Amino acid sequence: MSITLKVSKEVDVRFNEVDSMNIVWHGSYALYFEDAREAFGAEYGLGYLDIFGHGYYAPLVELKFNYKRPLVYGCRARVEITFRDTDAAKIIFDYEIRDASDGALVATGHSVQVFLDKQYQLVWGNPAFYEEWKRKMGLL
Repeated sequence: MSITLKVSKEVDVRFNEVDSMNIVWHGSYALYFEDAREAFGAEYGLGYLDIFGHGYYAPLVELKFNYKRPLVYGCRARVEITFRDTDAAKIIFDYEIRDASDGALVATGHSVQVFLDKQYQLVWGNPAFYEEWKRKMGLL
């Protein structure tokens, strides 16, 4: 049996997120993904403060977007984030952004985070708290 951990978050496209053509500026998608990661962390207990509380940082090392159609000012979008399990010491998420009014696919993407200790050194193995979290979620 495969476990799927996912969360949906709705966001309103604000004026400060669009460019002069009234289209969501590409940098705003990173913020939408960030909102989804925070919602995932709140839902499943894997937020930035949870990670930090266990003595680690989890910086992004990869962030990718694939644009399918534009979002414009005043739209409402739904961001869906899905945890992608891996044996590596990484947190990987896949994303879909859809227009909330008609469900049309607007963008897809993924992100990769790694673990650093408090001395900012890369951690090559999964931290014990992360292994325990995976166990609790039914992933191990």
